[in-house]
Amino acid sequence: MGKKNWIEFENNENIYQKPKEENPRKILKINISKQKKGKKGKTITLIKGLGIKNVTEVKELLKKLKVFCGTGGVLVGEDIQLQGDMVNKSIEFLRNEGFQNL
Repeated sequence: MGKKNWIEFENNENIYQKPKEENPRKILKINISKQKKGKKGKTITLIKGLGIKNVTEVKELLKKLKVFCGTGGVLVGEDIQLQGDMVNKSIEFLRNEGFQNL
């Protein structure tokens, strides 16, 4: 008997494909704010929620951010502190780097 409308196929292709991983830069909500407490009443810009676990990547990002803004900064845990009111410049820089949800 012939196979009239029967199509044979193998489903092995779908088994070995890796699931698509979302870019963490697009998912996370990043908080950028300025504060005056601490640092003797000077204004600082806080960047929280970057979601980068690798310390070297965060340090590289901080270095690029400091050069872009033309100011000093420090890494505190997973958060970044910049000297001065750099909210607009940091938002512009992070958008250029591919971060969303600012």
